[in-house]
Amino acid sequence: MSALIRINLLDWRAAARERRRKQFLGALVFAALASLVLVIVLPMLYYNHLTEIQESRNRYLENQIAIADRQLVEIRALQKTRESLITRMRIIEQLQQSRSGIVHYFDELVDTIPNGVYLTALAQKGNATNLDGVAESNARVSDYMVNLDGSEWFADPRLIVIKSSENGPQRFADFTLTVRGDSPSKNTNDDAAANAGNAGAPRS
Repeated sequence: MSALIRINLLDWRAAARERRRKQFLGALVFAALASLVLVIVLPMLYYNHLTEIQESRNRYLENQIAIADRQLVEIRALQKTRESLITRMRIIEQLQQSRSGIVHYFDELVDTIPNGVYLTALAQKGNATNLDGVAESNARVSDYMVNLDGSEWFADPRLIVIKSSENGPQRFADFTLTVRGDSPSKNTNDDAAANAGNAGAPRS
């Protein structure tokens, strides 16, 4: 029993060291992967989430802008339609007012003609009327201009041309004059404005 029992522990220690080394490397790899996840993957997922939210907001804004653009086009079309209707209504009102005004205009034109004056042509352009006619004398033309100036429907008569002509023993005065149309309603408005600014100002 003097013989000693010898046990070789070298293989067991080497195996233990190898296990510890592998465990350390595994922990190191795990820590590296965890750090990679924390540093790269999680921020990437977070920013991707923020990007998706912002893109969703952008799509919503784009949809709202498209709706607003369509509504703006409809509003502009309605405004054009409204302006067109207002223009038509004004034209109709003017036609209704001028329908009776034309009758009074010609009635007054005839009533202002004195004896011995005959009209041969009438041309209206805008608010001005050119009158061509024949009078028995220059005084008759003067009387006609006085009558036109005193009428509520005419104003500012101006003689353009007057010349004498003969037809046998009779002498005539051929004339051309222009007169401005002036309705009574317009005269009332003009007189009110003139009285507010200068009550004694004469009509030009």
